[in-house]
Amino acid sequence: MTLSRRGLLGATAVSLAFAGLARAQTGAETYRNEIAGYGPLVADPNGILDLPAGFSYRVVSYAGQEMNDGYLAPYKADGMACFPLKGSRVILMRNHEIKHTKVNEGPLGMARAIKKRPRPDRVYDIDASGEPLPGGVTRLIYDTADGTLHRAELALAGTSTNCAGGPTPWGSWLSCEETTVGTADGLGKSHGWVFEVPARAKGLVAPVPLTAMGRFLHEAAAVDPVTGIVYLTEDGPAPDRAGLFYRFIPNTPGQLALGGRLQALAFRDLPGADARNRGDQPVWTQGDTRAVAWIDLEDVESPNDDLRYRGHTAGALIVGRGEGIFWGQGEAFFTCTDSGPDKHGQILRYRPSPHEGQPGEADAPGALQLFLEPTDDRVMDFPDNITVAPNGHLILCEDRYSDTLKNHLRGVTPDGQVYTIARNAYRDNAELAGVCFSPDGTTMFVNIYWPGITLAVTGPWASLRA
Repeated sequence: MTLSRRGLLGATAVSLAFAGLARAQTGAETYRNEIAGYGPLVADPNGILDLPAGFSYRVVSYAGQEMNDGYLAPYKADGMACFPLKGSRVILMRNHEIKHTKVNEGPLGMARAIKKRPRPDRVYDIDASGEPLPGGVTRLIYDTADGTLHRAELALAGTSTNCAGGPTPWGSWLSCEETTVGTADGLGKSHGWVFEVPARAKGLVAPVPLTAMGRFLHEAAAVDPVTGIVYLTEDGPAPDRAGLFYRFIPNTPGQLALGGRLQALAFRDLPGADARNRGDQPVWTQGDTRAVAWIDLEDVESPNDDLRYRGHTAGALIVGRGEGIFWGQGEAFFTCTDSGPDKHGQILRYRPSPHEGQPGEADAPGALQLFLEPTDDRVMDFPDNITVAPNGHLILCEDRYSDTLKNHLRGVTPDGQVYTIARNAYRDNAELAGVCFSPDGTTMFVNIYWPGITLAVTGPWASLRA
């Protein structure tokens, strides 16, 4: 079932009042555009998503909705990617960032009331009660022409805290666990892995952790289609959330399960630097670019969950809350959600060496640029999931939990000018997540993380104004 903007599940005057209260508390509009973009946002009468005039959305899926395989759509819809199918149909691969203890949020429903259970060989891990962990991936088949959800099902089961990930050029979804729980927490196996899920598979896939890609607090992944190298972000542990930026050089491009080398990025002329620009002496300023080196990592399965510390000791660069990453035209953009002197976040751009991962790389190294470091939370605040739109602009989801600062969907031009595309108007003001586009560019998909709503947004995408 798919609902339109004009009629949604339980949107009430309460949610509209909440949105109005948030604006009143700020004393001004919740956003500021550096270019006109698509124009001012118009309040959504259903209290779900505010969009510019001419744009509209459909609700594709929502938490608790019964799926075609008999399970319920899980809560906490996070990272997502879109893959082509036949005609106007697409496949959405969607993560659910559900911890192993939050069993009521998973596909078995409240108190695991759904009696059906997946085959044991299709479940990665179980808890102390013998039940599958509630995290994982769902697969949605949606028709962009008629706005209909044709199928919804589980694709990966028994994992934990599936945060973001990334699509591969060969048609699979890399789902990343942002946790390193394990047997000490009453579970049967260790976590903190990347899992590969073919988009065109049917039903649950056999869950195989890609252990050579490291065990850490994985956030997202992006694949260079030329080299097959996978770039990985890390949302480090509290309280400082410091992590590393990684690359995985596969033994056989396109076959990640066959292993490879994991490395961490460092500034070539400043080993062990901190890219967050905290304190009185920033390492770099917006627009700066630095040559990089890559450090080989040992014991990447990291049973002590110390990979980031060992990497930094060896000279790797510290980044703050590395989150979304997406491969554009020969380069990767990734977000550092709470970096910067005012903790509004950063966007970094990595340009690979012409000899990336090969002999001769040191003579022509890759480069990392501080592409954007916002200073005004109304322009951008806490950027998280990211994609590159068909027009080449970056699209960013915000991840700020606040009673007064709303979460927006932002666009960024190639020269770093920011404009606002949407605002979360739903109650609880959860982060926006999983932004991606249909292959034909007509439809943008985005999740409202909590409770877990997937939206399809259409409108005059070609009408952008500078």
